[in-house]
Amino acid sequence: MSMALPSSLRALAPPVLLLSSPTARLRPGASRAARDLLPLPRRRRGAGLVARAAGAAALPSDAEWLARLPEKKKPLYTHSLPCIEAWLRSIGFAQSREDRAVWVAEMPLWHARLSLDVTDLHIRYLKSGPGNLEKDMERRFSYALSREDIENAILGGP
Repeated sequence: MSMALPSSLRALAPPVLLLSSPTARLRPGASRAARDLLPLPRRRRGAGLVARAAGAAALPSDAEWLARLPEKKKPLYTHSLPCIEAWLRSIGFAQSREDRAVWVAEMPLWHARLSLDVTDLHIRYLKSGPGNLEKDMERRFSYALSREDIENAILGGP
């Protein structure tokens, strides 16, 4: 049960009694005796989700990202992530649902798993796919290589 203090007694009351709600807090940095009381900020539930959903409709399509691709002779590090993702989809890779940095491809002659690591692009050709690989074969490509060179190396298969 909370009791409202008359304005004449507010100056005499200790700060703890002036709390307007259980969610109010003291302002940090002020001396203990002179701290002002501030209510805690309240967030509306779902407000951020609506903004994201509305912005998602305005995102460019793969065709638009492919049109924005730098020249194929430019290093891969000059490409934006959405451009790289659109390029990977265009050459037959599909993004994994479990890990957004992992891409898989099932070509007629081989199956591969590609990951976009921090320092390089890593591809593993899987022995479980078609072809006669005795074991998984791994390759790593620096982002300093051109998109054309990386594409030729990847699509060349194991």
